[in-house]
Amino acid sequence: MQTIQQILEARLRAAVGDSGGVPVTVQSAQDARFGDYQSNIAMQLAKPRRANPRALAQEIIAKLDVSDLCETPEIAGAGFINFRIKPSTLITHFAALAADERLGVPTVPLRRLVIDFSSPNVAKPMHVGHIRSTFLGDALARIGRFLGHTVVSDNHIGDWGTQFGMLCFAWKTILNKDALVVDPIGELERIYKAQNERCKSDPAQLDAARAELVKLQSGDKENLGIWREMIRLSQVQFDTIYARLGIRFDVTLGESFYNPWLKDTVTALMEKGIARESDGALCVFSDGSVPEKEDSFLIKDENGWKDSPALVQKADGASNYTTTDLATIAYRVREFSPDEIIYVTDGRQQLHFRQFFAIWRRWQPASAVKLAHVWFGSILGEDGKPFKTRSGDTVKLADLLDEAVERASKVIAEKNPDMPEAERSEIAKIIGLGAVKYADLLPNRQGDYVFSWEKMLSFQGNTAPYLQNAYVRIRAIFRKAGNSPVTSHESPVTFTEPAEFALVKKLAQFGEVLPSILDDYRPNLLCNYLFELANAYHSFYEACPVLKAEEPARSSRLALSDTTARVLAKGLDLLGIGVPERM
Repeated sequence: MQTIQQILEARLRAAVGDSGGVPVTVQSAQDARFGDYQSNIAMQLAKPRRANPRALAQEIIAKLDVSDLCETPEIAGAGFINFRIKPSTLITHFAALAADERLGVPTVPLRRLVIDFSSPNVAKPMHVGHIRSTFLGDALARIGRFLGHTVVSDNHIGDWGTQFGMLCFAWKTILNKDALVVDPIGELERIYKAQNERCKSDPAQLDAARAELVKLQSGDKENLGIWREMIRLSQVQFDTIYARLGIRFDVTLGESFYNPWLKDTVTALMEKGIARESDGALCVFSDGSVPEKEDSFLIKDENGWKDSPALVQKADGASNYTTTDLATIAYRVREFSPDEIIYVTDGRQQLHFRQFFAIWRRWQPASAVKLAHVWFGSILGEDGKPFKTRSGDTVKLADLLDEAVERASKVIAEKNPDMPEAERSEIAKIIGLGAVKYADLLPNRQGDYVFSWEKMLSFQGNTAPYLQNAYVRIRAIFRKAGNSPVTSHESPVTFTEPAEFALVKKLAQFGEVLPSILDDYRPNLLCNYLFELANAYHSFYEACPVLKAEEPARSSRLALSDTTARVLAKGLDLLGIGVPERM
C-alpha cells in the first residue's frame, strides 16, 4: 500500500510540473500547529523560476488536487506548503494499514545489497569492539530484507596475516592441550600474547615465528593443519555468540579465501598504470583527477600538499588489506552482481576506504556498483575513555552478554518476585540482550556513546525495556479481555478523540520512516520512531478507555492497540530485538 506521504508527493509532482530535476518531496511536519505534512518545493523552485516563493506556492496550490485527502493546503513562512489530513482519510488509511501484513510499509525499487559486517579475528575472543559493526550491520540487513531487497550478509573473517607465524610457532612450543580443550580461544589468546613477548625480547624467537609464517604461506602441511584447527575452534566461538544474538550470515569467507587472486589484482593495477614501484613496494598515488581537498592520496602539512599513497604490495612481495579488499570486491561483483556493497566498520578506517574505493573506480571504471563505508564512533566508559574492564583489559563480548542477562534477571525479579525462575531466565535473555543492542543502535552512529548499564536497562526513557514494556502492557489488555480477537479488519473503525488521531498519524509514519533508513544507513531513525510511537500510545491510553469504552469505540480502540503492538514488535525485530509476552 502507498503511504500518505507518497500520495501527497505524487499529487504535488503533478501540480508542480517540470521541476528541473529538483526532487519534489513531502515531509512530516515537525510542529503539529502547522499541519501533518509540509513541502518546501516552492522555496526550492523560486530562484530557478525567478518567482516569489509564496506566490509560487499559491500557484502550485491552485493546481493541486488533494481535496479528497486533506483540507485546503496553507502557506506558511517563506513559502512552505502545509497539509492537514482529513479525519476520514486517516480512518481509511488506518483500516488498510491494520489489514496489511507489511504494516503500511510500501514496496520500493528493489536492489541487491552485500553488507560486510562484524568481521572478528581468528584465534582472538570477540570483544566489545565488535558490538557496533555487528549490531548495525545486522539491523541494516534485517531492514533491507523486510523492504524486499536481496541482501547478502557477509562476515569477512580475519584469518590471515603475520600473527599466524607466531601462533603456529607457539602452538608447537608452548600450547597447553588440556587448556585448549577447556577454553580454546582463551588458550590461543594466551599463547599469542606469550609468543609476542618472547619475540620482543629474543630475536631468535622472532626469526623462528617468521620461518613458521613462510612455511604456512608456502603450503606446509603441518602448519596448514594447525591454522585450519585454529579457524575451526574460532568459528565455534563465533557461531555460539551469533546464535545468542540471533544473527546469521549468508556468507562467511576469511581473508585467506581471496589469496589466489591477489597477484593477479596487483598485476592488473600495474598494467593499467594505477600502481607503481616506490622504494621496492607497489603503491597507488594521486592521478590528479579530483581537487586536492577531495583527493584521498594527498595530505597537507605546513609545506603544502604531499603524496599519501595506498600500499598494495609490500617490498617483500606480501599483499595487505587494500589488495585483499580489491580482490574481495571483484569476487563479490562476479558472484553476487550487487547494486551496492556496504562496509560497516569503525571511523578510524575512513582513509582506507576512501583510497580503496578510489582505486576500484580507477581499476574498473565501468562498474556501476555503489560502494558505501558506514562508519561509526567508539563505545566509551562512564569516565569518557574507551570502554574497558576495571583492570584495563578489553571487555570480552561473551562476558558482557552474560552480565546483561544477569542484570536484567535482577531487575525482573524486583518487579515480579513471584515469576518462576525458568520464565524469568528466558525473559532476562530477551531484555538484557535487547537492552545492549538498542543502546548501541540509538545514538547517531558517527558519534561516540557512553556505555551505561543503568540507562540501557531502565524502564524509563528511550530504551529497549521501555519499548518492550509498552508492548507487554498492550498485550495485557487483550488478556484482560479474555484474549478475545480484535475486531475483523473488514469491520469499520471510528475515531473521534484527538489522542486517537494522533496515534493513527504516528502509525502511518512507520511506512514512511523505514525506507528512509537505508538512505544514510541510520537505524537510530527507527529507534526514535518506536519511542515516539510508544509515547503516542501512552497518551492515547491515558485519554481513551479501551475495555470500558462502548461500541464501536471499544473495537476501534482494540484495533488501534493491536496494530500498535504489531508495529512495536516488528520495529524491534528489525533491530534484532525480541519482545516478551510479560515482564
